[in-house]
Amino acid sequence: MKSHKLLNYQLLKHNHLKTGNTISHNTKIHRSHVVFFSTTPNPNTNNPQNQTLSPSIPTELTPQTILDLIHSSQWHFIKHLAHKITPSLISTALTSLHKTPDLAFQFVTHIGFGDLDIKSKCLAMAVISHAPNSKPSLQLLKETINSGVYNIREVFNELGVARGVLGIKTYVLYDLLIRACCELKRGDDAFECFDMMKGKGVIPHVHACNDMLSLFLKSNRTEKAWVLYAEMFRMRIKSSVVTFNIMINVLCKEGKLKKAKEFIGLMEALGIKPNVVTYNTIIHGYCSRGRVEGARMIFDLMKCRGVKPDSYTYGSFISGMCKEGKLEEASGMLEKMKEIGLRPTAVTYNTLIDGYCNKGNLEMAFGYRDKMVREGLMPTVSTYNMLIHALFLDCKMDEADGIIKEMSEKGLVPDSVTYNILINGYCRCGNVKKAFTLHDEMISKGIQPTRVTYTSLIYVLSKRGRMKQADDLFEKIVRKGIFPDLIMFNALIDGHCANGNMDHAFALLKEMDQMKVVPDEVTFNTLMQGRCREGKVEAARELIEEMKSRGIKPDHISYNTLISGYSKRGDMKDAFRVRDEMLSIGFNPTLLTYNALIQGLCKNEEGDHAEQLLKEMISKGITPNDNTYLSLIEGIGNVEEFLGISNP
Repeated sequence: MKSHKLLNYQLLKHNHLKTGNTISHNTKIHRSHVVFFSTTPNPNTNNPQNQTLSPSIPTELTPQTILDLIHSSQWHFIKHLAHKITPSLISTALTSLHKTPDLAFQFVTHIGFGDLDIKSKCLAMAVISHAPNSKPSLQLLKETINSGVYNIREVFNELGVARGVLGIKTYVLYDLLIRACCELKRGDDAFECFDMMKGKGVIPHVHACNDMLSLFLKSNRTEKAWVLYAEMFRMRIKSSVVTFNIMINVLCKEGKLKKAKEFIGLMEALGIKPNVVTYNTIIHGYCSRGRVEGARMIFDLMKCRGVKPDSYTYGSFISGMCKEGKLEEASGMLEKMKEIGLRPTAVTYNTLIDGYCNKGNLEMAFGYRDKMVREGLMPTVSTYNMLIHALFLDCKMDEADGIIKEMSEKGLVPDSVTYNILINGYCRCGNVKKAFTLHDEMISKGIQPTRVTYTSLIYVLSKRGRMKQADDLFEKIVRKGIFPDLIMFNALIDGHCANGNMDHAFALLKEMDQMKVVPDEVTFNTLMQGRCREGKVEAARELIEEMKSRGIKPDHISYNTLISGYSKRGDMKDAFRVRDEMLSIGFNPTLLTYNALIQGLCKNEEGDHAEQLLKEMISKGITPNDNTYLSLIEGIGNVEEFLGISNP
């Protein structure tokens, strides 16, 4: 066996060497120490040079032996002896290390923390919690919770026992347990710890409470956040500025912007000065709900209180203005931001680029892309995704391909969103082959197709009348464990209705019910259009009643579908009855309404009535289109004369 280097001569007990040879040294020997090495003669020769030192399993382990190994950092010996170190020895060693938590952490790491029993684990965590850095404690707490072996109550109780053994007076260990639960996104466990602390008469630290409030906010459990906040108030846990900022965020998420604004006054009354995060949270709340003017009031108050706005403040305004379509104001806000020395981020520019893309102003969108590059900001994958999407919507396929190439040249890797945009774009253009090629490419690059990907593919197959392939793809998706959503079902139902497969379309509606996917007005409008194509207008009418029974409100498309169905069949009395019903519930007739009625009247050779409707639609500011005039030509002799158009 290869000899091991002796690192600490105090670990030797020279008078127990098997061969009788001795190793001389001047180091003081502890009586409790055991032999760790023995010299073993080489059986082939008596040459002393061939004798080696090899490790020997100690016959006895004592607390002092273990502590000496720990203090001399001989972790390889600790690891080697781990299976012989009893819980009693571990407990004694950890208790002795309570003033050196770093060594305690090294010790339990090398003996295998995961293999310890719950008492040893909690004692170790109690010792290590004294370290200035809380990361080691949190690491071990999370490992213990995540193991699934113990419930949170067991861990809490054993930590309490460990506190008693060590005589710890503070309750930081419980606060760390709450924090660990929050970092693991286990809000209910964290709240249970809070309750157990309360039961012991222990007041949790506000930082632990803030961790829980923040988790409940991020997980959209605002009701739970209010329950906790009420308990904090009852227990007289003093809220910090962070606490107020979180609760203001909760109010904004709930849409209670007026109440959020009132919290500023409450903070000031309690002597807590609102900071930039406080104001930014409320400003973002107003802007995200399209209430930029309300945000301006908070902005003015912020400046009045001497709190300087930052990049996030201006970013919220720019985002809100873009949502309202006020792109020039948003651009002006960007310039103001620069004037006061704030540097826009890529996110700021992306917001403006997205705004101009949505407006169809590609020139301005690309202009901001170029401007961010000049200012030293690299366009992100999101930047390119927005531009590619806008180009596809504008049917500029070649330019979109150019942007994809540029993206690749800059070393940016397309993500699932990029591929979804490309696949959707080619699907909308009817290019099935290209769409499926991209689908195969994304899989080959390790990017998993999403529900959005498959919805686009089902859409293009349906539009091309390739329903067998669409159905096969749908079944494949379900087998893969991808849960179909409303949009996917609507795309497939639309395909079957358009291709006259009404039985299959209604079978899909039943499947939606079984999968608890709630249909919407689009679902029923599609089915109604399918029934009307079959000439079964009464069956379509029944679908409106089913919509109402399901709590789905028919929209103007629903009524226009029925009006069109009756008109094509020449049942004008029923068509006008539906028109009147539509008016009675607050829907104004649209161009489609008038066109359907005029077409039906002209088909029935009721030209005079059609003329009256034409006058009515013009008086309501609805401009006739080609379909209107084509119908009128059939029912009215001289349309130009009727409209008062004279030949020059």
